[in-house]
Amino acid sequence: MKQAEQTEQLQSLSRPALRSNQKSMGPVTKLKPKATIEDRVIRAAEGALEDQQHVSAIDVLVRMGLLAPSNVEAWRKGRLALLEDMIQGSPEKIASALGIFRQWAASRGLQPVEARYVRTTREGEQELRITGAKYAGLDEALRSHYVSPGLSERKKQTVEKQISKPPERVVFLNRRDAACSECGVDLPSGSFLSMEASQPLCLACAGMGDLEFLPRGDTALTRRATKYSESHAVVVEFSRSRGRYERQGILVTEAAIQQAEEECAADAPERARQRERGAAARKKEDTVFVEQMKSKIQAMFPGCPPLEAQKIAEHTARRGSGRVGRSAAGRKLDSDAVSLAVIAAVRHRHTKYDDLLASGAERAPARTKVQGEIEEILDAWRWGV
Repeated sequence: MKQAEQTEQLQSLSRPALRSNQKSMGPVTKLKPKATIEDRVIRAAEGALEDQQHVSAIDVLVRMGLLAPSNVEAWRKGRLALLEDMIQGSPEKIASALGIFRQWAASRGLQPVEARYVRTTREGEQELRITGAKYAGLDEALRSHYVSPGLSERKKQTVEKQISKPPERVVFLNRRDAACSECGVDLPSGSFLSMEASQPLCLACAGMGDLEFLPRGDTALTRRATKYSESHAVVVEFSRSRGRYERQGILVTEAAIQQAEEECAADAPERARQRERGAAARKKEDTVFVEQMKSKIQAMFPGCPPLEAQKIAEHTARRGSGRVGRSAAGRKLDSDAVSLAVIAAVRHRHTKYDDLLASGAERAPARTKVQGEIEEILDAWRWGV
């Protein structure tokens, strides 16, 4: 009898009451089964193939979190002698992942392509090394690259050319006095220098003494000058405020600049009309995307006020902002990406997070301090209370 009474009492509880009880007891943690290495490999490979219609073993390791994209970039530019030094995982684990990747590619009917990893130096193209002693015997597997079977032969050739293309050479706009490590010429602040084996080189010693600087700002001019120049380099400068190198222009031949300027002058009116049409099309696309983002936010957080959802969608979906809404996952309205956008909005709009940063607090402690407020607001929005 006592058990029947308890059952009747539980059934009489309303949904809000149950939620209240859950809050008082704290969040209920649901344990998810740990993903197997096969699950992780296939998820990474499927994601890369969907995004770019081709996938490499290196793509898979990056998406699995076993290799940082920044380290791949450093290796491609010659700042790392071996890529294997940056791969996280035992030889057995990596070999297993590569074997699963190969089997998955075969089951999908993907077509293998030859991927050459090279970089451009003053002596010409240099083959990059992936493995040494640690992953001996896995070099060929780590170079494996596959393309979608649905690609035309022409598109397949384009992909092969793209993946084997060396990264652009980089020249730095120097902001401190230096000297060329070979000829000894002074490189004062504001001059260009190249880096080879961690040593500064003047443009002449780097084999780029005949190139002229073309500042950024005109996309068509830059694209055409790059096309017509037999050699070119990207000029970057370090931004202290943003903590990264930012593109300032390119180095190309004088003849290439002149040819590009002539073409740009000839079709300037037509390009202006194309820009207008493109701007109108992008504005329309952005309006649709904001509405889709807003609907997704309201579906995930029914209690979020419509005006709030609109502001979050407009903010995170702003073109060129670099926010999560403009990421690949955000554009697909991935639930995790949308959730991160809402969390960021709550942090900045409804807590004292920005005030803490303004007063000198570090980001990590400031985020921890406002985390409780964020969770309360999100919980209310999820339940619609």
